[in-house]
Amino acid sequence: MATMTQTPARREPHGFFTDTTVCIGCKACEVACKQWNQLASETGGQQPLSGDSYDNTQRLDGMNWRHVKFIEQFSADPQRTQQSRWLMMSDVCKHCVRAGCIEVCPTGAIIRTEFDTVVIQADTCNGCRACISACPFGVIDINENAKVAQKCTLCYDRTTIGEQPACSKACPTASIQYGPLNGPNGLKAKAQERVQQLKEQGVDQAQLYGADDKIVGGLNSFYLLVDRPQVYGLPENPQLPSRNLGPSSALTTVGAAVMGLLGLVSLRKKRMDHFAGQPADRER
Repeated sequence: MATMTQTPARREPHGFFTDTTVCIGCKACEVACKQWNQLASETGGQQPLSGDSYDNTQRLDGMNWRHVKFIEQFSADPQRTQQSRWLMMSDVCKHCVRAGCIEVCPTGAIIRTEFDTVVIQADTCNGCRACISACPFGVIDINENAKVAQKCTLCYDRTTIGEQPACSKACPTASIQYGPLNGPNGLKAKAQERVQQLKEQGVDQAQLYGADDKIVGGLNSFYLLVDRPQVYGLPENPQLPSRNLGPSSALTTVGAAVMGLLGLVSLRKKRMDHFAGQPADRER
């Protein structure tokens, strides 16, 4: 993506609502993402078997901007098979309202677009990897072909011309929905209606993850879950690098004060030793 020379006109925040209850694990989103963004396979087209259910991608990284997770929950009791289930979730960059990657990027390569989404400009990234450790969701990684940090752009090149992202376009069950987040017809309102519908059907654990501002100010790519976030590999209370600014500043101040005090003590001791040695010199 070319470097943006000026800030685009602000638009209504857009993002993804992922309803995990209707994901069928077809991986159409993964394929569409790779095809549109021309993301090569790590092994020249032959994806190795991971041995982890049907999940061969394993995680989000610089080559895989979409990752379909498979969580198998089977009862050990053969008489209770009705309690067994598959949980599937198409994972992606969360496009955080408070983005840790933006906080630490030293070159300004990571920007917030007019859609309130987060994009890494490849031609400005120096590959320092600061953003990788700053992301609490483990989204960003180095693309070994481009040698820079990369992740989902929420198909910025498509959304700017009125098209929806490739992954949501390809999703056959509308598990991935794209559009404005707020308002009576926004994704958050639709998500709340879906949660209420599931609860009425007896799915008491139905909940939204990232739809409010409790998680890093809110996620522009949020999820409907039917189990604890940790089950899906999502942190319950993700933290940003800025959380350490206060404690680290205090420690730096205390450290500087201690070093200064030690310097004064050392200087005073040298002066006392010097004066203590003067009479002995005169006696000689």
